[in-house]
Amino acid sequence: YTKILVSSLLISLRCCSPELLLALRKWDKFYSVFFYAPWCGHCKKLEPVWNEVGIEMKNMGSPVKVGKMDATSFSSIASEFGVRGYPTIKLLKGDLAYNYRGPRTKDDIIEFANRVAGPLIRPLPSQHMFEHVQKRHRVLFVYVGGESPLKEKYIEVASELIVYTYFFSASEDVLPEYVTLPELPAVVVFKDGTYFVYDEYEDGDLSSWINRERFQGYLNVDGFTLYELGDTGKLVAIAVIDDKNSSVEHTRLKTIIQEVARDYRDHFHRDFQFGHMDGNDYINMSIVCKLNCII
Repeated sequence: YTKILVSSLLISLRCCSPELLLALRKWDKFYSVFFYAPWCGHCKKLEPVWNEVGIEMKNMGSPVKVGKMDATSFSSIASEFGVRGYPTIKLLKGDLAYNYRGPRTKDDIIEFANRVAGPLIRPLPSQHMFEHVQKRHRVLFVYVGGESPLKEKYIEVASELIVYTYFFSASEDVLPEYVTLPELPAVVVFKDGTYFVYDEYEDGDLSSWINRERFQGYLNVDGFTLYELGDTGKLVAIAVIDDKNSSVEHTRLKTIIQEVARDYRDHFHRDFQFGHMDGNDYINMSIVCKLNCII
């Protein structure tokens, strides 16, 4: 049998029945489920982290219930929820299944669960609230204006991309004084100490634009981030360096990429993503990819 952890209580399930799957589909609650295989080394490594996630989310009163399932024993259920590798983390609610593809750390997993389980669009009712939120988010998407077809599209995109980032709304008087909008309504992204306004003519589809703009202009790239960057459609220019090496050569290469990202942002930010990556991470990622393993 397998075990599903619900509110830190283990419930043994003795059979893989259609009734169980139907019950999962009908529950009007959020469940964060870790699908694993007993023989999977990455799953064993994630196990203690997952236990910490369950304990902390219960202690913080999160509405998200935390569970785990042996996908090899319940392969039909795993297949129904689109599990194709191990470990897989999904946030489930009814017929919705949100995939988690970020770093396998306690804080990152909890942040993902609380983001997806919270309001789809979070209002910013005051300048104080805007400033507070901006300090906490390196990339901030904000819809500005009243009801409109653009807002409907924004909500639609949020339902698709909430797995990656937060979505906010505000009135124009809440925005910082340095912000000038050509017209309302508008969708704005704040990042890298400045802001960019969505332009349908230049930027194309709103979903594609948000997907491209959800990263800072310059990143410290790891394997998970590089994997996600593949979904943006941007070309990725990274300096592969030894993070522990402070030699002039390594520092110079990193500085050159940073300067290009900053000084030529207007020319390149739509099509290029810049950053640096530790050489050991790059080598490990390359080996894993060649072995066709899941990281």
